Amino acid sequence: MIEVADPLDGGAALARALSEIDDFEWVVFTSANTVDRCWESLGGHPCLGRVKVAAIGAGTAAALAERKVTADLVPDSFVAESLVEVFPAPARPEAASVLLPCAAGARDVLALGLSAKGWQVEVVEAYRTVRTTTDLEMIEGLDGAEAITFTSSSTVTGYLELAGAARVPRVIACIGPVTASTARRAGLHVDVVAAVHSVEGLVEALVAWREQQERADDQN
Repeated sequence: MIEVADPLDGGAALARALSEIDDFEWVVFTSANTVDRCWESLGGHPCLGRVKVAAIGAGTAAALAERKVTADLVPDSFVAESLVEVFPAPARPEAASVLLPCAAGARDVLALGLSAKGWQVEVVEAYRTVRTTTDLEMIEGLDGAEAITFTSSSTVTGYLELAGAARVPRVIACIGPVTASTARRAGLHVDVVAAVHSVEGLVEALVAWREQQERADDQN
């Protein structure tokens, strides 16, 4: 439903912030997409200097590991609120700065939460998500689907804009509570929310839900 596109400034703000990476104490990566975009801006070379690295989610941490960077902090729950909870208070107020590259229009939970802890947070757009071009034949083919999986809030809004609520399959599975909240606000009934907020966790949650339904059907 979505594609990753350059920020409106073509990545100029991100390039500037990364060129000044030594001015920050932490850099927070919120997704594998932010990792990809930062490394593209760096020319593919890991030039993070002395900065500490935080990552939301196993997929984000894995994207860093592929580039020989080990995240110093990964919350147990893969949501922004959990990172704010475990993020340390600044030891040196004069150097209490965090670089937060993220998607355009991302939630401000991290920026506000870290600011409340005493950090100076610089938010930089690393990419945008835009609705993909999908042909009508593909949309019509969805009519026979039993379930749909949403992997982000933007996939919810993108799908509804493209296909409409009438073409949402009967069973709705969401990758995590933020995506589920977006779906519910749009008037959808969410059946499955992954406990582990990753694609693998979403698959496991949907399979477990299906098995539970089959057991219930057998008992009836």
